[in-house]
Amino acid sequence: METIVLALGSNLGDRSGTIEDAYYEIEKRCGRIVRRSSMYETAPEGFISDDLFLNSAIIIQSELDALSLLAELNSIESELGRKRAESGEYISRTIDIDIIFYGGEIIHSPELTIPHPRFRERLFVLEPMNEIAAEWKDPISGLSINLLYQYLKNRSDN
Repeated sequence: METIVLALGSNLGDRSGTIEDAYYEIEKRCGRIVRRSSMYETAPEGFISDDLFLNSAIIIQSELDALSLLAELNSIESELGRKRAESGEYISRTIDIDIIFYGGEIIHSPELTIPHPRFRERLFVLEPMNEIAAEWKDPISGLSINLLYQYLKNRSDN
């Protein structure tokens, strides 16, 4: 059994309803949700859109290995209407589910990098994570989520 942190975001359609649907499917197909953050409304990053995101984070316990979990999450995204740009660019989406931490593992494969390679740069990931996993340590830097969040928040406030 592995303890995993997932980040979820939606900026199209019934954002909160889609995230709730994703929680349901994750619990049914991937593992038990043990904690979930509030939902945070944020502006899109990395692309231009008039549609604001709702973001949240959850901690699950799962028996799935990391690649099987990724496949299941990709399937859930597709079933909930996620469309991906063929160019690989960021676009608005009904749902996005990212694996941030998979236990304390560090994974580098063609399909998956864990910890998520950009989570340290994203307040929309760190803020909900800080609510539910403030003392968790980034296995690469050794820094707590709270410290990473406070650093990035202070940088963005200035």
